[in-house]
Amino acid sequence: MLIDKTRTFPMTCHSSDSTEAIGNQRRSESESRVVDSDQSRIAAAMKDLKKTGWYWGSLTANEAKEILQDAAEGTFLLRDSSQQDYLFTISAMTSAGPTNLRIEYKDGKFKLDSVVLVKPKLKQFDSVVHLVEHYVLLSRTSGRGGGKPLTSQAPPNGTVQLLMTTPIYAAMPSLQHLCRISINKASRRIQDLPLPNRLKDYLTDYVYHV
Repeated sequence: MLIDKTRTFPMTCHSSDSTEAIGNQRRSESESRVVDSDQSRIAAAMKDLKKTGWYWGSLTANEAKEILQDAAEGTFLLRDSSQQDYLFTISAMTSAGPTNLRIEYKDGKFKLDSVVLVKPKLKQFDSVVHLVEHYVLLSRTSGRGGGKPLTSQAPPNGTVQLLMTTPIYAAMPSLQHLCRISINKASRRIQDLPLPNRLKDYLTDYVYHV
């Protein structure tokens, strides 16, 4: 095959500026996807929370303390956090009085604030209600050999057992919702129950036990 040596061929290359621009664009797209994912997950968490009845919204720490003041140990509620770096806070009554425990959100997962807890490794959850449900079940079974409850730092020294057994409702949930929780506790196979599809959809719209 003959090659025409007089013919020139265009060469393409990327300048350092264009390469950097492409890198910045890709990072921006990746960050945008993360933000969208975070927003979707937080929106889903809020949707579930508003169904619980024990989510109090923008309640202050002092207001939560007043509500819990005469409550039994293990009584709790969930509210918006007053700290900018956190979304939610659990306010619970302990043997030492009301205490607050913030919920972290990082990398698409929710977990309890590990700074104030004695237990170093904490489970992560896809939803806030799932997180609360886990510690409620843990607290309710701890007295029957079902595991150790959480302990938190209690000033000026020592620790205090942190139980979450009984939620305080901001708005009393409907009878249908309470029945839904009872049915979900009794059965893990809702689709196999002899119920109309509309009722199955209602049951699976909130699958938690608290």
